[in-house]
Amino acid sequence: MTLDQDLHWMRLALAEAQAAAQAGEVPVGAIVVKDGQVIATGRNAPVEGHDPTAHAEIVALRAAAQRLSNYRLDGCSLYVTLEPCAMCSGAMLHARLARVVYGAADPKTGAAGSVFNLFGHAEINHQTQVLGGVLAEECGGLLSGFFRQRRHQQRTEALARHPLRDDALRTPDAVFANVPGYPWAPHYISDLPSLAGLRLHTLDEGPRDAPRTWLCLHGNPAWSYLYRRMLPTFLAAGDRVVAPDLIGFGKSDKPKKEGAHQFEWHRQVLLELVERLDLCNVVLVVQDWGGILGLTLPMAMPDRFDGLLVMNTLLATGDSPLPAGFVDWRAMCRDKPLYGVGRLLARGNPHLTAAECAAYDAPFLDKGYRAALRAFPERVPAAAGDPGAAVSRAARDFWQHQWQGRSLMVVGAQDPVLGLPTMRALQQCIQGCPEPIVLPQAGHFVQEHGEAIAAQAVEYFAH
Repeated sequence: MTLDQDLHWMRLALAEAQAAAQAGEVPVGAIVVKDGQVIATGRNAPVEGHDPTAHAEIVALRAAAQRLSNYRLDGCSLYVTLEPCAMCSGAMLHARLARVVYGAADPKTGAAGSVFNLFGHAEINHQTQVLGGVLAEECGGLLSGFFRQRRHQQRTEALARHPLRDDALRTPDAVFANVPGYPWAPHYISDLPSLAGLRLHTLDEGPRDAPRTWLCLHGNPAWSYLYRRMLPTFLAAGDRVVAPDLIGFGKSDKPKKEGAHQFEWHRQVLLELVERLDLCNVVLVVQDWGGILGLTLPMAMPDRFDGLLVMNTLLATGDSPLPAGFVDWRAMCRDKPLYGVGRLLARGNPHLTAAECAAYDAPFLDKGYRAALRAFPERVPAAAGDPGAAVSRAARDFWQHQWQGRSLMVVGAQDPVLGLPTMRALQQCIQGCPEPIVLPQAGHFVQEHGEAIAAQAVEYFAH
């Protein structure tokens, strides 16, 4: 055989390998040639045939033996895209092939010289000539591409399963099955760099190319359920709505240790989420910790944010005392770490049903799930050097001097923690912020009066 002939036959074997790849098999192909004619072909098929011996070479040898009605393949040459293994090499010697030509070497299982050379033993009663390296680059490239794609698929599938980290808890999905007024499908992300495998839940509703996106950030001890009264109005306007559950809350994973919850880490997760979802023309909707964290985001990516809807929150800059109501709240959390979340919500929102109160309790099955509830009150910066204080001061400067978007402030007047005095102080820090809309009957969790707020916000930000 000449080199040109070997190249020709190897290309036919490559075609068989490509067919194997399309069938989901490791892409190895083989042909058997006799007297200048292809008498048999074979491709890898162990998976399809549930047969560990169904290597391309074995399939081709069997077909050739049937064609010649003889298991001895005298005068035949076999071309295969990958160096044969010990099983296939043994079969080739038993078939008494005249010649074996392979493409890519196999450093792990190759039995024609890479690991050992079964053909190199003079004691064997038949000697088969072997030539390797014909179209080696093309043959090896097909294999490399196949395994690269399979690894990517395996990683994708693993991420889709979102395995639970040993240092975290996950509230079972069944707990949320009968939550009232919350019909939206969950979306999970676990491959943001800062998450390190923790599963973050977010609602993501409406068209991805909507002219406006509402980024709704909840606080402690709530979750995205808090926005259920506002989302329908935003969606009816044709907008996109993204409402994540902060790590430690709602359907997101819950680290077991309070130390996992740090200001800068939670902020970084939110920044990465905005980038991953490529949110643009954003109206930032914040309350409580949603504002403590969320108000620090636009300065890092000002081109993405057009508006601000701000409710009962603060910028915790560390250079002025925290509100007395918040100090009392923090003391209560220390004294009664197992307080009822639903009962807390009902205290300021007597219109809540028992089922709605239970929905606020749902994420926190026992004290092990409540690390974030214990940690968050302690993480609000109280002094200038506290984590998060410096970035909050930088955010204050941004809102005072660089913010170019529209702002709308809504205040629950009955809030004993972050009420009207705190919000008026925040108003002075936001360039162009109009007089707050004060809801006399609303408390800290303003979103529980959210239908009217959402309707007014849609109209306000439409102009």
